[in-house]
Amino acid sequence: MLESTVAAIRPLDEAAMAAARELQGRLTKPAGSLGALEPLSVRLAGLAGACPPPLPEPAAVAIFAGDHGVHAQGVTPWPQEVTAQMIANFLAGGAVVNAFARQAGASVTVVDVGVATPIPGADEPGDPAGPRLVAANVRPGTRDMTVTAALTRDEARAAVETGIRVAGELIDAGAGILLTGDMGIGNTTPSATLIAAFSGVDAEAATGRGTGVDDETYARKVAVVRAALARHEPDPADPLGVLATVGGLEHAALTGLILGAAARRVPVLLDGVIAVSAALAAAAFAPDAVGAMVAGHRSAEPGATAALRHLGLEPLIDLGLRLGEGTGALLALPVVTGAVRVLHEVATFDSAGVAEK
Repeated sequence: MLESTVAAIRPLDEAAMAAARELQGRLTKPAGSLGALEPLSVRLAGLAGACPPPLPEPAAVAIFAGDHGVHAQGVTPWPQEVTAQMIANFLAGGAVVNAFARQAGASVTVVDVGVATPIPGADEPGDPAGPRLVAANVRPGTRDMTVTAALTRDEARAAVETGIRVAGELIDAGAGILLTGDMGIGNTTPSATLIAAFSGVDAEAATGRGTGVDDETYARKVAVVRAALARHEPDPADPLGVLATVGGLEHAALTGLILGAAARRVPVLLDGVIAVSAALAAAAFAPDAVGAMVAGHRSAEPGATAALRHLGLEPLIDLGLRLGEGTGALLALPVVTGAVRVLHEVATFDSAGVAEK
């Protein structure tokens, strides 16, 4: 499945992009006056192979959840059980991502790809119209990457292919855009390690304070990232190997979601540092997958900026967010929709009878 998905990913359609640029030039507005929305609409036309491209709706958020063996190194003060507890909160509709999803009219799917502890209430029937839980646990959390590889290659592949399957299911159900979400206590540490491995930036430049750790914990976190990189010497030319040695199950699944969306020519709106670290892996598998990626926001985590720079993506909003869950992507969703709606609904100078300069 992974190989066939990668093989299906193609470059953006140049003819559709040329048509979108030409249309932008005829709309009743000064050329370039919509700033970043104009090249975004052009790129989405290239992804769809049509001008104008389809409106990116309905939207579907996929939250991949997993735990991390590196938690044992004291990289976060939060107990690991919070991962499962927050999933229960997602399913009950009580998290920030739920509030933003309701505002945006987006569906929420939570995927247990590697949670280590039981999820409260997972066996109880939920609201059929509310968030749904997909049970796809590859293993109960990763191993400690400072001691051994976080995953075997087979486990990493299984998680990637879980993400590909979820992308296909959501698109088959009608989703016009996918949004990345994540949950996993300690997951900014493997994110920083992935970013350093794929982009080449120093461990300290890739590592942030996550949930807001103190100076002592931050120093320990940077040392852990350095130790994992030194132990495994991950090769960015082998993205599956990088995910296996220093990634997380949710990172691998998000990589698959991005690849699956790109193969189906559907845009994927990236959230924060966990998402962009997975996006680096997706780009290593298939460079043309970047054409399907839209950077929703600039996370306060410094590694996110390094990853976006490596991908050549500019974030749509910058609000200092560092929550994750998919929250930043949801706030950026109306911007993406607006960029496409302009091509559908704004009159041209000729049709509106407006004189050009």
